[in-house]
Amino acid sequence: MAWSALNPQVDDWRGRSVWLVGASSGIGHACAQALIAAGARVAVSARQAPLLEQLCAGHDALPVPCDVTDIESVRQAAERVRAHQGLDWVVYCAGHYKPIRPLRGFDLPEIMRHQSVNYHGALHVIDAVLPHLVEQGRGHLSMVASVAGYRGLPMSLAYGPTKAAMQHLAEILYMELRPAGIGVSVVNPGFVATPLTAQNRFHMPALIQPDEAARAMLKGWARGEFEIHFPKRFSRFLKLLRLLPERWYFSWVWRATQGNLNKP
Repeated sequence: MAWSALNPQVDDWRGRSVWLVGASSGIGHACAQALIAAGARVAVSARQAPLLEQLCAGHDALPVPCDVTDIESVRQAAERVRAHQGLDWVVYCAGHYKPIRPLRGFDLPEIMRHQSVNYHGALHVIDAVLPHLVEQGRGHLSMVASVAGYRGLPMSLAYGPTKAAMQHLAEILYMELRPAGIGVSVVNPGFVATPLTAQNRFHMPALIQPDEAARAMLKGWARGEFEIHFPKRFSRFLKLLRLLPERWYFSWVWRATQGNLNKP
C-alpha cells in the first residue's frame, strides 16, 4: 500500500463482487458500466426494474430491484446478491434531490424524502451487509455524498444536510471498521449532468458527464483514497472555502449566488 493510501488499492476488478445501489441512472449507472467493463462481477439495484434489465442486458451482471427506503426490501436484496456472487464491495449511489427555498415554502415531506433516500437508505444498506463483511474479515463500503455537504449552500436546504451526514458517517465508519479489515470511502462529486441536476435553473460550474465521474471514482479506489472528490478544479476551491470564517464565507456565497437566488 502506498504511503498516502488510506484503503487497500484496487486496480484489478476481475472477479471482484460489487453491489451498486442506485444504478438506474446518473453516476451509479455509469459506475456500473465502468466496473462491468473492468471485469467485476456486478449486481445493480434501484427501484426501476426495467432500467436495471437494460443495464445488465448482454452482460454478466445481476439486476436486483429494491427500495432503499424499505429495510426489508434492502435486506432481501443484499441476501440475494450475497447468495449469488458474494460481497466484496458495496457502493451506495442512491440519491434524491430537489431545490428548496424555505421562504417559498418549507416543504417538510420533501425534506424528509431526502433523509429517507440519501441517508436512511445508506444506513439500511450498511445494516444489511456489515455483518457479512465483518464475518469474512474483508470488504469495502463506498458512499456517494457531495461537495454540497462541505458547507451550507443556498437552495440545498434538504440535500446538503444529508450529504454532510454521509461524510460524517463515512469518517466514523472508516475509523471503526479498519481494524476488522473493512475499507471505507466517501465520494464527493461536484456538478454532474444527471436527471437530478437537470432540475437546476442556474449555471453549474465545472459540470462533468457521468462517465467522467465514474472514471474518477475508479481512479480514487485504485489509489486507496478515503475521500474521492472531483472535478478537482471545483472541489479543491470548495475545500478552501471551508477554511473561511463564517462572516467571510456567508458574504462570499451571497455575492456569488444572489443572481440565482433572485430567479423565480
